[in-house]
Amino acid sequence: MELSAYAQGGWRLLGDPRRFPRRPYAALLRAAFRSLLHHPQSGLDDPDLKDIDPMVLKHCHAAAATCILEAGKQKADISAISTCLEDCKLDKERIEQFCTEYQKNKDALEILLGSIGRSPLHITDVSWRLEYQIKSNQLHKTYQPSYLVTLNVENSDSGSHPDVSFSCTMEQLQDLVGKLKDAAKSLERATQM
Repeated sequence: MELSAYAQGGWRLLGDPRRFPRRPYAALLRAAFRSLLHHPQSGLDDPDLKDIDPMVLKHCHAAAATCILEAGKQKADISAISTCLEDCKLDKERIEQFCTEYQKNKDALEILLGSIGRSPLHITDVSWRLEYQIKSNQLHKTYQPSYLVTLNVENSDSGSHPDVSFSCTMEQLQDLVGKLKDAAKSLERATQM
């Protein structure tokens, strides 16, 4: 199991007992699992975390969440997680604490990751219409044409999915079409090799 350099930096901060004493470390782990599994809007407002610099706290929370998701995605065992965290200079006690919390939440994490799906959305159809805006909500005359584009999509794992709709100017639509043509050409070249 490997983590990005940013996540490793966050874990190094978490491994420093001067920055994260025992109670704040445990509180941050609980908050990371809670934010991923139960309450996505739950913040880092635990009283044990009030003395930690907010920037460091956010960095470490992102690192913990990254590690949790990566471990769940790879169905990593305790030895793989331990090795990864040892590389980030965590002591044995903190590694065991993380692994215990991970084991408690492992089933819920696998259910969550399984519900997300394994493949990206597939565009099945595109519809569009031209909209001409005469006035804005401030009653100023604008006379601006824009396009309303709807992408009909489906997910191969779960079938249908809500459509993706957006509005754009003619320049933005031309830019999108140009980028899609570039992508199609690149894909065509790659398949000919």
